[in-house]
Amino acid sequence: MRELEHILVLFVAAVALAAVARRAGAPYPVFLAIGGALLAFIPGVSSPTLPPELVLALFVAPILVDAGYDASLRDLRDNWAPLVGLVVFAVMLTTAAVAIVAHALVPGLPWAAAVALGAIVAPPDAVAATAVLRPLHPPQRILGILEGESLLNDASALLIYRLAVGAVAAGSFSVQAVAPAFLLAVLGWLVQRLLERVQHIPTAIILQFVATIGVWLLAERIGLSGVLTTVCFAMMLARTAPARIPARIRIPTNAVWATVVFALNVFAFIFIGLQIRPILVELAPAAREQYLQVGLAVLATVILVRMVWHMSFNAVVRWHDRRYGFRPPRPMLQPTVGSGLVISWAGMRGIVTLAAALALPEGFPARDMIVLTAFLVVLGTLLIQGLTLKVLLRALDLHDGDPVAREEHTARQRMLEAAYAILPSGRSPAVDLVRKNLKVRMGQLQHSGGTHASFGTEYDTEYRAALRAARQVLLAMRDNGDIGDDAFHTLENDLDWMEVSDPLRAANADATE
Repeated sequence: MRELEHILVLFVAAVALAAVARRAGAPYPVFLAIGGALLAFIPGVSSPTLPPELVLALFVAPILVDAGYDASLRDLRDNWAPLVGLVVFAVMLTTAAVAIVAHALVPGLPWAAAVALGAIVAPPDAVAATAVLRPLHPPQRILGILEGESLLNDASALLIYRLAVGAVAAGSFSVQAVAPAFLLAVLGWLVQRLLERVQHIPTAIILQFVATIGVWLLAERIGLSGVLTTVCFAMMLARTAPARIPARIRIPTNAVWATVVFALNVFAFIFIGLQIRPILVELAPAAREQYLQVGLAVLATVILVRMVWHMSFNAVVRWHDRRYGFRPPRPMLQPTVGSGLVISWAGMRGIVTLAAALALPEGFPARDMIVLTAFLVVLGTLLIQGLTLKVLLRALDLHDGDPVAREEHTARQRMLEAAYAILPSGRSPAVDLVRKNLKVRMGQLQHSGGTHASFGTEYDTEYRAALRAARQVLLAMRDNGDIGDDAFHTLENDLDWMEVSDPLRAANADATE
């Protein structure tokens, strides 16, 4: 019971830290990292553990599915060159550089363990970067590169990690984990065919998580890469699910997944913080100093390698554009020194690094040093880069003309035309009302400017006032005993759907957050 009380207190603290982070305009993982570090110095807090073989499946699989589902295949294809550079070469160079630095500082460290450490700290975390960047509306190309990198470099880094950990156990490297995991992407289609038959929302959501963990475990069981298989599974779902999952299931599902991703980040920082305390307490002063030196050296290495690699790549791309011209497939920000600096500096580490460190088996060579180093790298990159990325972006003042807004406007016009075309050609009060609602709700007139802008603003104001009045009457009837709770909750649900389904209300709510 006492451990449950500790977990509840930690969750409340994490929610409070996340709220502080939002007010400060900083990524919430920064504050979670600080909270996790403080746990190492709080006496009396228990140190729960998880079986290493479950850590990656529990923490990484849902994160990969969430990222893979949101990934844009078009943006990945448009930015393939910088993505290959970051996902393949930057990860390999970081892993190699960290391994060399760690082995030089700890000569007795086996090379396989040094490589495992390099692979653990190699992949940046998009959650931290986008938490800072999205509110500032940076160029879409930068966001696309960072989010695509986070998805794909998890795969490349964890493949190296698996090979290195396997080498410690078997004494030699094996490429079995690099089998064609893409063949299991068909599981995404099979799972979708199953889920579309489930109309009970809680059951559908539970089955999604069961499928996510199940795909990872199945891939690991038959010798494939759990990372690649899970990413392919998620991207297959993303291509098929939107046309098959109804909105009434998709809305709560998205909310649950966002909550789970946040909870996994909280748990990861909590667990790693609780693991560090016994490490620090049991170390002799000399060993403690050596571990801290390794951690700081690795932190400097991961920041420097990313800067050197991407700015070199950026220089080559800018030379190519000057010589041959910049001809993007669609309007986007041309690579500049400023865009290269933002991408180079957005290298914060997060949950994947923590989960991979926790997943090391007991008895792994220098496990305590690797866990401590991983946490120092996460904490250091979040503090150094996470808290300064906003300042850098504002100083560079990068703009791309907001191509997403242009695409959204074009899509809204075509959607409205298609909706009008399906309506009967004759006039009637019902059809006229449908046309008016479509014009207001689908067109989002308050963003279109022109003669309809004031109409859209007035509509939004009156719509909110009407819903608020209806909700107050409903609450009063429940409180007075005029209706029972069954009727109350049914009508409350109707009002909630009317509120969340209206795009004008949603747009204004997003603008005020």
